[in-house]
Amino acid sequence: MYLSTLLIDVGQNPDRPRPGRLWLRNLYRVHQRLCMAFPSKDRATADPAFLKPYNPAHFPEDRVLADKKPGEVEPDTLQHIHARRDQSSGFLFRVDPQPGGNVVIVVLSALEPDWDYAFGLKKDALDANGRPVGNAGYLLAAPPQKPRALQLKIEPGEQFRFRLLAHPTKRPPMSKEQWQEKKAAGEHIKRPRLQLTWKPDEDPAQVFKGWLEERGTNAGFKLRQVDVSQLGYVYFNKGGIGAEGRRLRSVRYEGVLEVTDPPRFLAALTSGIGPAKAFGFGLLSIASAG
Repeated sequence: MYLSTLLIDVGQNPDRPRPGRLWLRNLYRVHQRLCMAFPSKDRATADPAFLKPYNPAHFPEDRVLADKKPGEVEPDTLQHIHARRDQSSGFLFRVDPQPGGNVVIVVLSALEPDWDYAFGLKKDALDANGRPVGNAGYLLAAPPQKPRALQLKIEPGEQFRFRLLAHPTKRPPMSKEQWQEKKAAGEHIKRPRLQLTWKPDEDPAQVFKGWLEERGTNAGFKLRQVDVSQLGYVYFNKGGIGAEGRRLRSVRYEGVLEVTDPPRFLAALTSGIGPAKAFGFGLLSIASAG
């Protein structure tokens, strides 16, 4: 696995934002740009300077199938939102606000990304303000650092400080009668996901803490300390100007966790926690609690 950080140029004045701030307002476009760091071999060879138009078939997250033709794989394989995320393919990302108004995008990927290719950067070329020069270099406030290779060895009982941006959802229960009706009608039996909410007499922080505690049971960890903050939404729009956008509930978690099952915990680190991973959710960052 590889860990990358990208410093985004958002400017200092929210009323006169840099292109990077506008870019971050649509997580679909952010994810699309990050995908460009993983070109197929054919694309990288035929277009080394990234001058040709973007084609999602040239940048599938499922790297096992990255060099196959669209007709040789299932249709959903080349749709980024359906990408498999594990130690062999895919990536997770999170947008992290920093002190002083800066913004960093953290990326955890199965393969080493080529950020110079993704942003069309000219090697070692900077403008008068020290920003990278290239097709999309204006989005960055500094040249990308070399991705750091991770080799994690985790023991039971080990504790870590963690950070997670999640999209908490739940699936409503389905009665036996409803299940039988759907089956008899030949319908696909899958309960829809609903964004997690709370009742008037409930504490939202406790509701969202309970959601993460449940996920931790299956992900090989238990919470020792947790702070639930920044309840809000993130927005995305797959179309152009005038297209209808969507919003997803967003919750930020920070605290200390204890590993109970290392194999499950490692799988959670690589595959992410919760849904909507293509829109900046699910990346569980850890650091030594010592």
